[in-house]
Amino acid sequence: MEIPSDYLLESYNYELPEDRIAQEPATNRDGSKLLVVDRASGTLNPVKFTDLIDFLPKNALLVANNSRVIPARIFGAKSTGGRVEFLLLTPLPLITPVEKDGWKSASAEGLLRASKTPKQGTIISFSDNFRLVASESGHFGRWQVELQWRGDLNSLFTEMGHLPLPPYIKRPDTAADKERYQTVYSDESKTGSVAAPTAGLHFTPEFRKKIADNGFEWAEVTLYVGYGTFSPVRCEDIRLHQMHSEYIEVPEETAHAVRKAKAEGRPVFAIGTTSARTLEGMFKKCNKIRGFKGETDIFISPGYEFKVIDGILTNFHLPESSLIIMISALAGRSTILSAYEYALNNGFRFFSYGDAMLIK
Repeated sequence: MEIPSDYLLESYNYELPEDRIAQEPATNRDGSKLLVVDRASGTLNPVKFTDLIDFLPKNALLVANNSRVIPARIFGAKSTGGRVEFLLLTPLPLITPVEKDGWKSASAEGLLRASKTPKQGTIISFSDNFRLVASESGHFGRWQVELQWRGDLNSLFTEMGHLPLPPYIKRPDTAADKERYQTVYSDESKTGSVAAPTAGLHFTPEFRKKIADNGFEWAEVTLYVGYGTFSPVRCEDIRLHQMHSEYIEVPEETAHAVRKAKAEGRPVFAIGTTSARTLEGMFKKCNKIRGFKGETDIFISPGYEFKVIDGILTNFHLPESSLIIMISALAGRSTILSAYEYALNNGFRFFSYGDAMLIK
């Protein structure tokens, strides 16, 4: 039986020259381009990011993801001296330690990479105060490990870790990335994402104030971005795709702001796909707008009826990714592919450090 185009994975492919993938952020945070996509008319309007205020519906509620990226990639060694790279995947707030004899320990999940695959039970040392035991191997390099440390785990990663820049950024992380690969509103207590909620990278404190001064309300949610965000959709028929789970938090204060906006007929705009996924994932779990903490594995694809958001600010996404499929569910596949073609023909930069798109 023939698969309808909207459900065919290859329908979300497009040709992307390597040199269009942004390897560095714009000189200024808010110095990116913005492509405004009007769903009703299908029109495309290229403007500066700082023109966003002029294109948002009046009195819109903006909802952003305040999670913070952890320098989750650290390098250690086995007792034999063999070098090992570890990428922590479990968000720090979900790690529950047990303390004994001055050491804390907790189970977690991560990626282990070494020239020779570690054996079960291998101890990997990172410093005098931090080590792990490789407990059980899983698929695609994932491991269940036991972390063992003295002191504060967040501080240990901050001191020794490297930011896990996406695999399409072909350079090592630098000191500049420590600032630029975080949103200015990221919350220290929400540290644990392995990728930034990149639509938010364009905002400066000054621009956020300007948004507030122009009558736009701001609310926040938390989604700890997992490594699965880079996992390709592998099913020819996307309806068979099993989405990865991510931990989300919708504070009651934010739920109240969303309910109020809906009641007053004001549109709700997600700052990024992670914020959209959080709000729609909450609704799927609760069947109403309310405060929520837990996991979501929601996969948003064409045919999905959005329950919470009315529009989205986002960056440009990988071909055949769950993210380009999600925004196609909102704006229509042909509209999105036309917008991407326009962006490619007009010098827009793609992916995490690239330019932005407003779908209204």
